[in-house]
Amino acid sequence: MTDATPQHTGRGHRRERLGEVVSDAMDKTIVVRVERRIRHALYGKEMRSYTKFHAHDEKNEAHKGDRVRIVETRPLSRLKRWRLLEIVSRGTTEGGAVS
Repeated sequence: MTDATPQHTGRGHRRERLGEVVSDAMDKTIVVRVERRIRHALYGKEMRSYTKFHAHDEKNEAHKGDRVRIVETRPLSRLKRWRLLEIVSRGTTEGGAVS
């Protein structure tokens, strides 16, 4: 008999999120705030809801205020299940100038 089991070549669909870095104080870790817009079930008003994700930043590239894209990955620590995919745009620094 021949082996008819299908071979998986890809890793499947991984969720991506776009958000803003709110903390980069930890080594190789950033905290990303992701905004969701939901409609109120009764009144229909569109509301903003925020979720914070801890993401792995191997090269410490992202800084506070940057817009980043993160992707879901295997658990890296107790809180980290996401990793930095790309920096979409740089934020402002403490002085207010864009880097």
